[in-house]
Amino acid sequence: QVQLVESGGGLVQAGGSQRLSCAASGTILSIDIMGWYRQAPGKQRDLVASITGGGSTSYADSVKGRFTISRDNAKNTVVLQMNSLKPDDTAVYYCNAVARTSSWSRTRDYWGQGTQVTVSS
Repeated sequence: QVQLVESGGGLVQAGGSQRLSCAASGTILSIDIMGWYRQAPGKQRDLVASITGGGSTSYADSVKGRFTISRDNAKNTVVLQMNSLKPDDTAVYYCNAVARTSSWSRTRDYWGQGTQVTVSS
């Protein structure tokens, strides 16, 4: 099994910055993709940003130019740096990893417990 532990989040004023971190641990053979999703009340969970093991990144249009995702493959960690935050960024943010635990297992999704980010206007 793979456990994802998130840190960061909280309350910030509009225009401010926050940094979310996530560390993966457990029985890990490889992690293909790490990313962050968010879910606002009454809405579906959407991808915010993702990064492959090779460093290729993908961002939701709404966060391009404001958020940056980075990854440390050796430590199995991923960081989301969020700048110029807006009230619309308010949501629970979930860390995600697409990982394999052994050579005979398939990759599957693992999720963190979520961390609340609240941006006040």
